[in-house]
Amino acid sequence: MRVCLLASGSKGNAVLVEGGDSRLLIDAGLSARELNRRLGLIQTDGDSLDAVLISHEHGDHCSGLGPIARRHRLPVFVHHRTRSVLRNPGRLDDCREFDDGCTLAFKDIQIETVPLAHDAAAPVGYIIDTSAGKIGILTDLGLATRLVVERYRHCRVLVLEFNHDPRMLRDGPYPWHLKQRIRSNHGHLSNEAAAQLLSELAWDGLEGVFLAHLSETNNCPQLAEQSARQVLAAQNCCNPQLFIGTQAQPSGCFVVK
Repeated sequence: MRVCLLASGSKGNAVLVEGGDSRLLIDAGLSARELNRRLGLIQTDGDSLDAVLISHEHGDHCSGLGPIARRHRLPVFVHHRTRSVLRNPGRLDDCREFDDGCTLAFKDIQIETVPLAHDAAAPVGYIIDTSAGKIGILTDLGLATRLVVERYRHCRVLVLEFNHDPRMLRDGPYPWHLKQRIRSNHGHLSNEAAAQLLSELAWDGLEGVFLAHLSETNNCPQLAEQSARQVLAAQNCCNPQLFIGTQAQPSGCFVVK
């Protein structure tokens, strides 16, 4: 098992997930050239990928989808409503559409899809179920619904949105309507809301947590990490490795051989 945030933030998102015989790219929010460059930084290349999974249609998650899929002849998994609103992806030769709440079978893994409350056509989170354990991908969720809490329990690794600090967002330069969108139940999780969700998902088998989708304007890594460590210290059940995603470069990798 290996997990790495190739990029994380409002300008582009992509996650590499390896489990068993499968190597997946979750979202493709950078150009194909940049995705391949970052894969190279962690000793991987696009030709070794097996598929791309798209969470929703916003450009920071799918702007490089068409080129990366065509260049490496990758199947694309996407909700059928998301597929209908993708902006100019170009030709997708192997597009595998799914419906709400479907569980997908691919090679030697199962992929659970979980509906989210973000302001997109049909946003989903993914749970990659491998022989080495579950990897939960959970960003752009607006709020943590009961379904999310129920489905994401017992993950070995979590990629979890820690988007903004409420005070920095309130006092920051964004226009009021954008601040309202981010704070809404269809926007992004604050550090506090993400930490609360993490406290509900923490268990003895949680070994890696990636703090993802940090706003470069309305958050800072130290605040996000502090929020996460406080709730984990109070749990007394696990001591996972923490990784913080950035926009500029890949994160560290969680690896189990």
